[in-house]
Amino acid sequence: MRTKLHVILALALIAGLSSSRAQTPQVFGDVRVAEAFDAFRAYYRQAVEQRGVVGSSVRIVHDGRVVFSGTIGAAKLDEKREVDEDTIFHWASITKTFTGIAIVQLRDRGRLGLDDPIVKYLPELREVHNPFGPMDAITIRQLLSHSAGFRSGTWPWGGDQPWQPHEPLHWEQLVAMFPYTEILFPPGSKYSYSNPGIVFLGRVIELLTTDDWEVYVDKNILKPLEMSRAYFDTTPYFLLKHRSASYWLRNGKIEPARFDHNTGITVSNGGLNAPLGDMVKYLNFLMGAPRDAAQQARYDEVLKRASLEEMWRPVVPVPAEGTQSAGSMGLTYFLEQHGGMRFIAHSGGQNAFISHFYLQPDSRTAYIVAFNTIGDPPVAGGAGDTRGLDREIRDYLVKHVFPRYAR
Repeated sequence: MRTKLHVILALALIAGLSSSRAQTPQVFGDVRVAEAFDAFRAYYRQAVEQRGVVGSSVRIVHDGRVVFSGTIGAAKLDEKREVDEDTIFHWASITKTFTGIAIVQLRDRGRLGLDDPIVKYLPELREVHNPFGPMDAITIRQLLSHSAGFRSGTWPWGGDQPWQPHEPLHWEQLVAMFPYTEILFPPGSKYSYSNPGIVFLGRVIELLTTDDWEVYVDKNILKPLEMSRAYFDTTPYFLLKHRSASYWLRNGKIEPARFDHNTGITVSNGGLNAPLGDMVKYLNFLMGAPRDAAQQARYDEVLKRASLEEMWRPVVPVPAEGTQSAGSMGLTYFLEQHGGMRFIAHSGGQNAFISHFYLQPDSRTAYIVAFNTIGDPPVAGGAGDTRGLDREIRDYLVKHVFPRYAR
């Protein structure tokens, strides 16, 4: 079985590597960046192959331009379809940053305050057990910064059987569990990653705007940024031919995960799907366009630069734990230091998809990467340890690529 797995992956990798090419070599000062990209391409190929990843894609962006594009392996094994520039990956928790932007948009338009109690908008949350005080003490800012005290898992009572929905489909299902939900620490006292906290914010957006969360975000973020192939949950028919499948690696055997899964009521927490080209447009928005006043004006229509940078101010410290790097939590964005450089980041992991972006705002450089495979359970440093691979790619780029763009 192990030999068969390696043959399948080798064929997929050989097929996909043809598109793993840097753009025209660029020279910044006396340093030829293309040499660093050639070395990274070789490293990326070897690392993906060693971890048994079926398919992956990566982009490096500098000053608004893609300077490296790599695609490796298969998007869908049963169709022998390669990963290419159009392949659509699932971005999972990176979706949270879109919910954060939407909340700050509404703040800027006078519809809410970040220090408003969440029960002002969701009185149902008064049914939650809070041993530390009244639910009125929990604010929108605390939910945005994962410091409100809610549990990590959205729905820890099922979803692991084929007949069960991947996530609860309706708000009423969450509300029914509020009397069985508790606050785990004094709100605002520390960081603890919480999926349901972001779902609550998605509900606030719906109530204030009378749009479904997906409709609001599409109208006010995706469309202005021209992310025309980004969407939420199940795939439009015309894009199905580009949708990547995802895979569990179990005991040396590749098993398909649910294809085209629906995140239901938790869409605001993890429902985004998009090709990397659209995600590059998102990164460019985050970097801004200081030398292009017209472009920056269009970005400001989504969210003014000052408000975006407000989201990147530390709210609570984030300790290093498991796969999480030490740093700080802003408003839905992670703030980290690596190699003496400041990074804005977020990862995603759901249904065997793993993803990450890192943005170095001072040099206007960023990368984004996606994988469609993870071990269940992963073997640290071995086959299926895609989260470990994700960190290793970050460390490689921080050491060998980002410094070449440092100012």
